Amino acid sequence: MSDAQPIIASIIPVLNESGHIGGCLDSLIAQTLSPEKHMILVLDGGSFDSTIDEVHSAIERSKQRGGPRIELHSNPKKHVAEARNLALTLLPDSVQHTVEMIGHSTVEPDHLQIRMDEWSRIESSLSSPLAALGIRVKPRQGEHGMVENWIEGTLASPLGSGNGQFDSFSVSGPTKTPAFAMHSRKALLDVGGWDTAYITSQDSDLSMRLLESGYAVYRTPATGVSMVKRSGLLKWWKMGHRYGFWRMKILQKHPKRMSFREFLPWFGLLTTLAIYMFQPNFVWLLPGCYMAVLFIEGIRSSLRFKRFSTLLGVPVCLIMLHSSFSLGLIDGVLRKGRAPSDR
Repeated sequence: MSDAQPIIASIIPVLNESGHIGGCLDSLIAQTLSPEKHMILVLDGGSFDSTIDEVHSAIERSKQRGGPRIELHSNPKKHVAEARNLALTLLPDSVQHTVEMIGHSTVEPDHLQIRMDEWSRIESSLSSPLAALGIRVKPRQGEHGMVENWIEGTLASPLGSGNGQFDSFSVSGPTKTPAFAMHSRKALLDVGGWDTAYITSQDSDLSMRLLESGYAVYRTPATGVSMVKRSGLLKWWKMGHRYGFWRMKILQKHPKRMSFREFLPWFGLLTTLAIYMFQPNFVWLLPGCYMAVLFIEGIRSSLRFKRFSTLLGVPVCLIMLHSSFSLGLIDGVLRKGRAPSDR
């Protein structure tokens, strides 16, 4: 056995991921990066399915294949931010970088090597220290159900994917929303890690604090993570509401993160009400334009994905996203948050 110590660690908070965690860990076991340089920490938040058994099986597979060290730890406080902070205390001193993963995601065999190469390439061109490097978020491999295809089409749309942190950007550069980020451990410790007050959007808060501390935050299209998305409309609604809720909490702390496009539905509604009061004959002007844009997006998605059902499904999912997110923004002003129930 070599005395070499890992320099990069994949951190995976899990809760009831029995259907996906095995595939996630197998994709990390199969990395072309030397297993001596990589380790995996799985932090379980109290799973009551067979997640823990799946992790133990993967630990044995990794040993048999000469893969990276996998450790399973309990996350008593359950949530993602707490799991990632706990990981920082468990990692050996040799680990310089952490990689965010989730139990329902997989990566290609050269993923970590590309991550490290891209980090070196980008960092060498910067005057500020690089703290985080995000990547593309891609659809999961395999056959998708009808609603899952609608959701994929919605996330691929400029009306549904925010700043393009999913699969739609093609040039590396600075960002405020690095998906599945690889972080400098030193930078994480410098800013105090993740803020556990956030159950969702803790990564957005972290990125803002890193930027405010003088660090650089980038993204690269050179590699990506394939992630299982929501496959039901109720879960899709809950997700949109939750992200709107926690987005408002982020904006209350970091007003500079505000984007007018996130408030467009409310602007459109209030403008329509004003038109109704003063020029009722034109009350359908903005709703009509909105529906026309959704129809065009449905056509574009059906041509792109070659599925007729997306002609209707993508506009429906966009309406659900815009309305649930907008209601979540208001809800975020009115009350405190709690853990999500859908995943």
